Amino acid sequence: MSSAPLVYHPEMEDQIEAMHAIGYAYIPRALNADRVAELKHRMDLLTGIPDSFDRDHDEKTGHFFQKHINNAFNRDRAFFDCLDVDGVIDIAEGVHGSDCHVIGMTAWVTGPGRPDQSLHVDCKLISLPDDITADPRVRIPIFITTAHFYLNDMYEELGPTKFVPRTHVKQDRPAPSEELSILCNAGDAVIFRSEVWHRGTANTSNENRYLLQVHYAQRMITQKFPPYLNKFQFRPEVLEWASDRQRRLLGSHRPSAYD
Repeated sequence: MSSAPLVYHPEMEDQIEAMHAIGYAYIPRALNADRVAELKHRMDLLTGIPDSFDRDHDEKTGHFFQKHINNAFNRDRAFFDCLDVDGVIDIAEGVHGSDCHVIGMTAWVTGPGRPDQSLHVDCKLISLPDDITADPRVRIPIFITTAHFYLNDMYEELGPTKFVPRTHVKQDRPAPSEELSILCNAGDAVIFRSEVWHRGTANTSNENRYLLQVHYAQRMITQKFPPYLNKFQFRPEVLEWASDRQRRLLGSHRPSAYD
């Protein structure tokens, strides 16, 4: 198995350039050991809310444990404080603009026996022929990104994320031989654009894999806080915790087009 190159660029403009060039950027030690331990503990305490499309059970077909909790920022202060982690939020604002927001946050625990995911992209809003995207004058905007905060020291048996760098500008599905594993340390983060081909892999270890996902986007991309049709509500204390930046990330925007 081959691992993906994880290069940290101290200058923010170089981190942002990596998002355009290879499709992702790496932030080592985004969370310290105490925060990692606290987040794992808090994930263990979470229970699913069916109306929020949460999953918190053994899968019927595979008999493996999976906990996948949406709106994690609305469940516990430990997750809320990950809305704007230093180094990660700077990249998100750098690629999406200073009025960007969070469109979702997911706490995800996958146990032994979890099978391979299929290679996929999360969202591709613009499709262009390869000869057009190869033109250096063409740079597709970054509409949506996902920050993965890894809460385990990753190794192959634990089921790392596999990326195929630079596939955000390709039309064809990449070959499995092109996949590279994200093998990083607990507390490290990787932020990637939604068009990059990637997948989660089988957990053949004897431990649970813990991952916090924070999804960012340009303001014009809708926020995804289920349940819908006016059923989602921010907990009152969440808005009390929030700084001005965090309130904007949660949707408190200045008037603009379509408002």
